Amino acid sequence: MYLTPQKAFIILSMFFVTLLSSCSMKSQPMNTVPYVDLERYAGKWYEIASFPQRFQKGCHCTTAEYTPTEKGYIIVENRCNKGSVTGKESYIKGKAFVQKNSGNAKLKVQFFWPFKGKYWIIDLADDYSYAVVSHPNRKYLWILSRTKELDERSYSRIISRLKMMGFDLSKLQRTEQM
Repeated sequence: MYLTPQKAFIILSMFFVTLLSSCSMKSQPMNTVPYVDLERYAGKWYEIASFPQRFQKGCHCTTAEYTPTEKGYIIVENRCNKGSVTGKESYIKGKAFVQKNSGNAKLKVQFFWPFKGKYWIIDLADDYSYAVVSHPNRKYLWILSRTKELDERSYSRIISRLKMMGFDLSKLQRTEQM
């Protein structure tokens, strides 16, 4: 079969449009919420779901607690039970630093000096009952709630928004809480 230059152009154009449309969501810059009141954000959060990470392997009943300090940073305390919901508690303490001009929605979390990881708050309930945290590369994702369970309606709405943001939700796993 012989392709005319016009047919070859049309086929190539369709290929590139398909390729670009499949990549466009992931290449979009990630947006955070416009503003986070750190005093309201402070306190205990329960992990509802996340993208599994090496450092959380075997974790159940995962929680994070945030405490603002007078020195301007936030104390971060992460806990989980290893191996099962009744397993031995694992604990790590770190610090979070707010990125200037981010409306307090972009932080850098440090558990081991000198390494800092990006912690971006990309979704937040008006009443601070849930939050969604990620990294701009979309390889990290945590859905957090003030309670051990998040109602299905809120969870479904969060999932819909994450799909629109270009997340690969096939990696998302629910976290078992006790």
